[in-house]
Amino acid sequence: MSYIAINEQDLQKMLKSIGIAFPQEVFSSIPEELRYDTLLPIDGPLDEESLRRRFAFTPSKAVFAGGGIYRHHIPAVVDSLSSRQEFVTAYTPYQPEVSQGTLQSIFEYQSMMADLTGMDVSNASMYDGATSLAEAALMALRGKGIRRVLVARSMQPSYRRVLKTYLASISDVKVEEIPFEPSTGQIDLTALEGAIAADCAFFIQNPNYFGVIEPMQRVAGIASPRAGFWGITVTEALTLGLFDAPGIYRPDVVIGEAQSFGNPANAGGPLLGFFCTRKEHVRRMPGRIVGLTKDSEGRQAFCLTLATREQHIRREKATSNICTNEGLCALRAAIHLSAMGPEGLREAALQCAAGARHLMALLAAKGIRSLLSGPVFHEFVVPIEEAKRAALDAERIVPGIPITGDYPELENAVLVTVTEMNTMEECRCLAERM
Repeated sequence: MSYIAINEQDLQKMLKSIGIAFPQEVFSSIPEELRYDTLLPIDGPLDEESLRRRFAFTPSKAVFAGGGIYRHHIPAVVDSLSSRQEFVTAYTPYQPEVSQGTLQSIFEYQSMMADLTGMDVSNASMYDGATSLAEAALMALRGKGIRRVLVARSMQPSYRRVLKTYLASISDVKVEEIPFEPSTGQIDLTALEGAIAADCAFFIQNPNYFGVIEPMQRVAGIASPRAGFWGITVTEALTLGLFDAPGIYRPDVVIGEAQSFGNPANAGGPLLGFFCTRKEHVRRMPGRIVGLTKDSEGRQAFCLTLATREQHIRREKATSNICTNEGLCALRAAIHLSAMGPEGLREAALQCAAGARHLMALLAAKGIRSLLSGPVFHEFVVPIEEAKRAALDAERIVPGIPITGDYPELENAVLVTVTEMNTMEECRCLAERM
């Protein structure tokens, strides 16, 4: 388990148990002339992140990669609590009401996600944001009359690919992409108005893959009255602590990736998909819902309220073939949200936004400006020649993610991401070498 400092009461209890009054007495067997009798010249006290940086192995000098998986500060309490044996070994409760601890952790996660998104209900989590989007599209098809799925082209490319794979075998369903405006990077509202109709399900990401904030009031004004079903995808969950809750736009679903809540980037996973919807759709959603009730003696109890999964013997009537949830990742998210609280989430989000603007200003001073003029949160697109990017890689600096392969019209485009983990020194380091 990670080191956790003891308090004075714990120290006195330990000293009493071994029969001494002061910690120095532990070294009484060492001759005085051999003892180091002054305080060690140690800097501090340091905050958690500074202490980690002091001892961590860093293969890269500075990393500005994001695009759906983000490096954020994770409070030490998340690792400490989630590494307890009863949490690490907990899995799908086949006799759910017996597993009150597991049910409660899921209930807390669901409650916080529903609150952050402004939706009525959240399920117990999904594999990742991409499968959350695909499952939302399947949920839309279970409604009446949906035969076209519209998706913003500015949405995460991997999400769009997973969506198309899910729907490829459904012959009478078409997937259509709505273009973005070349100058701003925001969705083309004229194209959206021309394509949307009652037989459509429509999905938009906010902020989008370019980091650009979409004009959601105008999008909702088009989608809410005209689409048969529509949803908002969020790949940077930290925005839920700063932006208006997506539920105010009255979408049918709010889905996305919650890896930013307490889960490290690692080598691209594991991830944590979230799925929130309105009460009217609850019986068509995938996954499970944990509820709060009372037992026969009137005590608080948690129960598996709804489970529309094949694993619970529904077979061909199942709403989804996804048969588990990201239990440990969801637990870490719940602990992280509890530790950060609303003010902590907002502060972290503001630090990300401020850091991005600081780096944008440094780059602008060198004549390097964003390729897209739309407002951003903490990601933006700039041009970087391949030779320059190779030179930065050689110096162990990751300037961002090349995106020209998915968007050929954006030549030499790199998606740069700044989080609270990027210091001002790292921003200067990147800017000086661009």
